[in-house]
Amino acid sequence: MLILITFGLFAMLMIGISWFGHRRYVRPARVHVQLGAPVVTGVSRLELKTPQPKASVAILNRIGARLPSGRNASVNTQALGMAGYRSPHALQVFQGLRLVAVAVGFLLALLLHFGDSNPLMRILLLVGGAGIGWRIPGFLLKKRVAKRQSRLKLSLPDALDLIIVSVEAGLGLDQAIQYVAVELRDAHPELSEELQLIGLEMRAGLRRADALRLFAARTGEEEIQRLVGILVQNDRFGTSMGESLRTHSQYLRTRRKQDAEERAAKVGVKLVFPIFIFIMPSMMIVAAGPGLLQVFKYLFPMMKQIH
Repeated sequence: MLILITFGLFAMLMIGISWFGHRRYVRPARVHVQLGAPVVTGVSRLELKTPQPKASVAILNRIGARLPSGRNASVNTQALGMAGYRSPHALQVFQGLRLVAVAVGFLLALLLHFGDSNPLMRILLLVGGAGIGWRIPGFLLKKRVAKRQSRLKLSLPDALDLIIVSVEAGLGLDQAIQYVAVELRDAHPELSEELQLIGLEMRAGLRRADALRLFAARTGEEEIQRLVGILVQNDRFGTSMGESLRTHSQYLRTRRKQDAEERAAKVGVKLVFPIFIFIMPSMMIVAAGPGLLQVFKYLFPMMKQIH
């Protein structure tokens, strides 16, 4: 039994390490993706990709179209936009996914058997399963929003450096944004898409300040909101755009360094639980296992002889 427990803990540890290594190192490195793309010498035509929806998405769209929007329709629409889902049917697909998740949670709770448990517990179980199914899509959406905001935040310094070089080379801010959107298409596709939307909105006749404010509202990222505030103020008062962006870029890199140091300082505390759950039992089995086996081998027969 002890050997099986040890093997199970070792297998879980190896699976976790292998998964982490595959996610971080085995897949094509992001550095090669960033450095391997050809340099764009001219500003090409910007086109947003509109892939065709899958069959499952179409089914969810039909299901969600028959449901009422609800009181939180605007909040859900804004969250979907922050996550990158800007299709006109995104809210309907999300509502359909929620209904399917509720049905799946209800059926899973219905399939569980508890013998002769009272009916009240069964009702609570069914309600809990449906409630969990209702919450899961919202939880996944929040995770998606946070992950996309993190990618946008990490890509800002590179974009600011390119904007600074473009502005100091003589381009206007509008042309610099379009140029950077093309250059970052492969390295940072999320930020490139947002910058493309800024260009399309200004081409449609929207003022630059309004387009930048919509950019901050679409992403919901605090660093982008600060950057938009700096750009709007520089545009209003006519101050040096390159110097302000360079200062803000240095601030972002300093902030990223401080965040990395903060996460490194928390590693010791976070390692307490993995050590206690995975490493300590294995060490105890290896260290105390032979002694315990000898105790069981010799002490128990002596105790039987005493009785």
